[in-house]
Amino acid sequence: MTPDRLIDLSGLNCPLPILRAKKALADMASGAVLEVIATDAGAPKDFEAFCRQTGNALLESTTTAEGKFRMVLRRK
Repeated sequence: MTPDRLIDLSGLNCPLPILRAKKALADMASGAVLEVIATDAGAPKDFEAFCRQTGNALLESTTTAEGKFRMVLRRK
């Protein structure tokens, strides 16, 4: 799946990755896909909770070979 937008939030700690992703999603059309790269160890759980609360879909949550966290979200 090719995302409509990619944001690399490496080096940012909670709550900045969520806030930046929320802002990016607000500028995207309904159904668009956002890929987020983060280094904050809490990011996977934070994005899971964020999607549950906002109605956006968490399509993927994986760890890259470099040890970064990759989340793919679909805007509601």
